[in-house]
Amino acid sequence: MTVDGNGPEPFGTRLHRAIAERGRLCVGIDPHAALLEAWGLDDDVAGLERFALTAVEALAPVVSVLKPQSAFYERFGSRGVAVLEKVIAHAREAGALVLLDVKRGDIGSTTQAYADAYLDPASPLACDAITASPFLGFGSLDPMVQTARKHGAGLFVLALTSNPEGHEVQRARADDGRTVAEHVLADLRALNAEASPLGSFGPVIGATIADPETEVDVNGPILVPGYGAQGGTVADIRRIFGAASAAVLPSTSREVLRAGPSVSGLVEAARRANDDVSALDG
Repeated sequence: MTVDGNGPEPFGTRLHRAIAERGRLCVGIDPHAALLEAWGLDDDVAGLERFALTAVEALAPVVSVLKPQSAFYERFGSRGVAVLEKVIAHAREAGALVLLDVKRGDIGSTTQAYADAYLDPASPLACDAITASPFLGFGSLDPMVQTARKHGAGLFVLALTSNPEGHEVQRARADDGRTVAEHVLADLRALNAEASPLGSFGPVIGATIADPETEVDVNGPILVPGYGAQGGTVADIRRIFGAASAAVLPSTSREVLRAGPSVSGLVEAARRANDDVSALDG
């Protein structure tokens, strides 16, 4: 999509509009073996495709963002990646934004190759945004940032995750006394400077972390995994993000997916979760 012929509409603008029209819920399409079994499907490529495309059929018309986790498709090799291509294409055709959860991070030409794979519209895996890891240094993500800007895509960069192992890296302090997470958030804030109504570059911050101990507002969206079945609540989001809660994109997977394989069940579960997180709009 272009704006007045001057280039692609920024991801942040498109996300802001989608949230206004469909609500702020992000649903992960994560075909765990246990979920396939719960749906009565075999843990093979056929089961993967049936699961993923049923979820897309139900959810893509009703939620703002779908977030497939690439690893659950990659584990089936090339045929699984082919299913992921279908998930991305069908979801976008139905009006959902697609955030591909890949958490890529490398340097130089490799980072550029990742950017080309996921953010360039010429790629069969092209999506609206991806997750990225900054722990080789935030500057290592520059090729992703530039490619995202060129094509109107977005990045969600790991900052303060809920896993206990993350603490030793993310809350470690640099020579200036700031934590690694504070540096990541400051870099994102700089990327979003003067963006309106919402920047295209945001952090990933878990819904169940302790006090973030820093300002989390980056003038961009904040991806918050762990809402719902993993224990995160609207109260947790308000506790962690305060005034920045209006920029939060709460993400859930099992909370919605376990309502399948019924399409109507999935739709109802998504609408119920969307209604719950709409409390953040007030």
